[in-house]
Formats: sequence, C-alpha cells, structure tokens
Amino acid sequence: MTQRYFILFAYDGTNYHGWQLQPNAVSVQEVMTEIMQRLFGPHFMLTAAGRTDAGVHARMMYAHFDTEKQIADVKVLAKKLDLMMPSDIKVFEVIPVRPDAHARFDAISRTYEYWMAGEKDPFNTSFYTRMYGNLDYEAMNRAAKCLFDYTDFTSFSKAHTDVKTNNCKIMQAYWEKRGIYWVFTIQADRFLRNMVRAVVGTLFEVGRGKMDEAGFRAVIESGNRSNAGTSVHAQGLFLTNVSYPEELFLR
Repeated sequence: MTQRYFILFAYDGTNYHGWQLQPNAVSVQEVMTEIMQRLFGPHFMLTAAGRTDAGVHARMMYAHFDTEKQIADVKVLAKKLDLMMPSDIKVFEVIPVRPDAHARFDAISRTYEYWMAGEKDPFNTSFYTRMYGNLDYEAMNRAAKCLFDYTDFTSFSKAHTDVKTNNCKIMQAYWEKRGIYWVFTIQADRFLRNMVRAVVGTLFEVGRGKMDEAGFRAVIESGNRSNAGTSVHAQGLFLTNVSYPEELFLR
C-alpha cells in the first residue's frame, strides 16, 4: 500500500541553481532525489512546496513523496536522511500525511525574509546583501503597506512564466531592524517567480528617494515588469515558513 509523507528540510542555496531540476546545473531537488533513491528506488520523486531561485536559501521547506516501503519509525528515517545529505542540506522531520496531501497546492501561505546590512559582517558573507548609502525605511514601510491593496502583481513577475494567474494575496509586508541587519518579511498565499526580489528592489527605489508611495502604486497598477526596480541579489533571500491545514498531518 502506498503511503504519502511530507519531508521538512532546510538548505543553504549558495551552491545550487535553485530547487527545481535543471538540465545543466545542480539543484537541491536533484541532490536530494538521488540520495533518497538509494533508499526508495529509482522511480522515487520529490514534489516541493515551491521553487526557489538560484542562490536563494530555505530555513523551512516541505516536499512530499510516495512509497510502498514500510517505514517503521519516521524519526529514525529523518535522522538517517539527515546524515546522508551534504552539509548544506538539513532534514528535520518525515511526517505521514493524508494520501491526497500536496506540498505545493495545499500550502496556505509562504513567508520569505530578505536580509541586508549597511556594514560588513565577515562571519555571514553568504546570507545577506550589503547595501551602501542610507535608506528611508519608514518610507519603505509605508510603500510596502500598498501591497495589501492589490492582488495582481504582474509588475513583479519574471516574464513568460508558466502560471495561470499573477494574482496573490499579501498577508504581511514590513521592514524591521535586527542587530546590524534590516529584514524585510513578506507573507502571501503564493508568490510569482522572482517576485520577492523585484518587490525589494522597487522598495529600494522608494528608500533612496527616487520613487514615492504614489509611484510605487503606479508600478503595481502598470502591470509592466520594466517599470519596477532591479531584482536584488539572491543571497539575502530566505524562505522561512510554509503553512498547511493541520488536518493534512497524520501524527
């Protein structure tokens, strides 16, 4: 009998070309799948909660898989998988779920954080973006609140993506100071490809005084990616949470 499981894991995306399998580059999906095929066979597949771009990190990512093999103890399996993974991929849990549970389509929300600092941190070089000059974070937070008034975010989407709609519901969007870092948190039911990095890049234009709140709204309403700011570097971006209905989990 086939049983479906969720696997909860994290990864440093520095050395990967994103989550999804790529023909000529190493991805997180490729590495994890090849390792798990040693236990579950050559037809084993992982379906994740979503894609992350090249260089983007995940503090919390879910994927689901099916197997006919009997798993006696999911905690033992999680520890075994963690030991098998390379040092930049961490496995936390393996969780039995309902047979129709889907890591991507059943997610209620996803949360990202973008980390940046105006000064150098030599002990954290791969996990934040260095910014030069002063930014007006109060103006950036006022502009970020505009995101709640819209659902169509075509202006922040990479062109020619294979999605049926560019509509998203934003639940959180704010900047806050954490030590030497400024962190932008954004939560939505779904995200478009490259969306968070484009939003942050456009908010930087506001912070530099090159765009006001009305201009930020105009960018969204234009539906034109070329009107938005430049996408920021991937290394400062983390997927930090994915939420699901509790009834999916059989624990």
